[in-house]
Amino acid sequence: MADIRPMNFGEILDASLTIYRRHFGLFLKLAAVSLSIPVLLFVYLAARSLGSLMTQTPNLQAVLLLVPIFILYYVASLVLTAGTVRIISDSYLGRSPRLQDALALGISKIGSLFAVGLGKGIILFLVFVAIGIVVATLAALAKGLGTVAVLLLLLACGVGAWLAAFVACGYGVTTPVVVLEALGSSFDAFGRSWELTRDFKLKVLGLGLVAILLTNTIPSVVFQTIGSAVTPSLPALGITLTALGYLLPLVLAPVLAAVITLMYYDLRVRREAFDLQVLGRQLGIL
Repeated sequence: MADIRPMNFGEILDASLTIYRRHFGLFLKLAAVSLSIPVLLFVYLAARSLGSLMTQTPNLQAVLLLVPIFILYYVASLVLTAGTVRIISDSYLGRSPRLQDALALGISKIGSLFAVGLGKGIILFLVFVAIGIVVATLAALAKGLGTVAVLLLLLACGVGAWLAAFVACGYGVTTPVVVLEALGSSFDAFGRSWELTRDFKLKVLGLGLVAILLTNTIPSVVFQTIGSAVTPSLPALGITLTALGYLLPLVLAPVLAAVITLMYYDLRVRREAFDLQVLGRQLGIL
């Protein structure tokens, strides 16, 4: 049985990768069960849209159908994330994680996670709109000021980026809060996450950026770039590498969820008397 203790930046990343390697097969099954339907639908409609574009007869209906598929994919990703939280928690408690337990927890939390995710999206959208209005206003007022105008716009963009990151980090652990804590309302997760991340937002930002780079950006960009480069000379290899560029982020998605979960554990240990007994009671195991 692992011990829940405060962890530094590197320890959280290392522990996340260790848990992922240890339960790779289970994570792969969870990802396949959770994401297979929306991914297959997306690939099918994307192929149809691409084919219609190549024949110069765009299929607008197929393009519009991508919207509900994206929503379905988002809901499926919530099941994956909640299931990952369950697998990690069982691992910490010395239990053998099971796919059915992970899926059951994910499905039971879909409504709450979707509501919180939608609320978070609306909040961040409003933040970006406010930033855009401020930048546009400054751009209009600073016309003709030359270098001063450029400096003002750069300053406004910098402050806006900081504000957006600050808000996003404040709500960075809403998912494990919803999954593991008994809340009066799903939206209580916002205040709870903000309190847990108080004074630790820079750490949340760093872990989030590194995890996204490792699990999504780097594998996606590398394989898609190489695939595009070799496709003219080796079409089969190019298509395979490009497909890997899309599939690897899906396979590695549990690593990002693991980082968020361990970051949540770390914050609770630092602020509260959070231990294995508390974790077990929250999951209804102990």
